[in-house]
Amino acid sequence: MSGKVTAITKFGAFVALECGKSGLVHISEVANSFVSDVHDFLQAGQEVQVKVLSVTPEGRVNLSVKQALPRPNCHSCATRTAPAPVQTASPDEASFEDKLKQFLCASDSKMSELNRNRDGRRGNRRRK
Repeated sequence: MSGKVTAITKFGAFVALECGKSGLVHISEVANSFVSDVHDFLQAGQEVQVKVLSVTPEGRVNLSVKQALPRPNCHSCATRTAPAPVQTASPDEASFEDKLKQFLCASDSKMSELNRNRDGRRGNRRRK
């Protein structure tokens, strides 16, 4: 489904949908990589592809740009249950761009996992 970005806030972007409704794309659903500022990825008036995640009983529409994008196809970003693909070329024969793409994908995956683990520990301390 496509929509047009109508407003950008520090926590996400509001998108007007073709059906006449509008919804919120939370900052965590803007891109596959870390987003510190929504303005780096979206601009007001931009046409974007979105996926409807949910509609609350109050009528709020939760959207995702990240889930509407095609999934990256490097093996380190795949789910952990899927087997790793067989490499046809040796690492010495891979081009610089391929090596860089694999490194960036693995780095994003590791950073998101570290952030998830760190965020899970916050707030669990006992207060005196």
